[in-house]
Amino acid sequence: MITNHQKNIATFIHLSTFSRFLVPLGNFIGPIILWTTNKEKSEFIDQHGKQAINFQISILLYTLIIGMLTIPFFIFKLASGLDFIDWNGFHDFHLNIGKPSPLLYITGGLGFLAVVGFILELIFIVIASLKARDGELYQYPLTINFLK
Repeated sequence: MITNHQKNIATFIHLSTFSRFLVPLGNFIGPIILWTTNKEKSEFIDQHGKQAINFQISILLYTLIIGMLTIPFFIFKLASGLDFIDWNGFHDFHLNIGKPSPLLYITGGLGFLAVVGFILELIFIVIASLKARDGELYQYPLTINFLK
């Protein structure tokens, strides 16, 4: 039987990932502290703690991959597009905006993917918190199980 106290701890494990908006690396520190101090008390808490931490590590990995894919495109665009400003003094200033580069579309697409991923992460955390509150186990989608 899962008690209300266990449900509350599991819920706070998921919600503690939002502490990253106040504390650097709070999305790892909060769940790890709550999980390690309470994992022996209940299998329910142990499962939710592992899921929350695995999800945060997976999100970090996906963010690093998207960032590493985006950086070369940004550097190539920056290096090839340095001539888009004509500076001839304050009286004759022009921006030469021509046809957008394919690199701009790729970088923009990856940036859009990152924003969508961030919004989905927030939604999944709220869903996991609600499931924990109701006493149900929740498997985050696209999560790599580092902790088993």
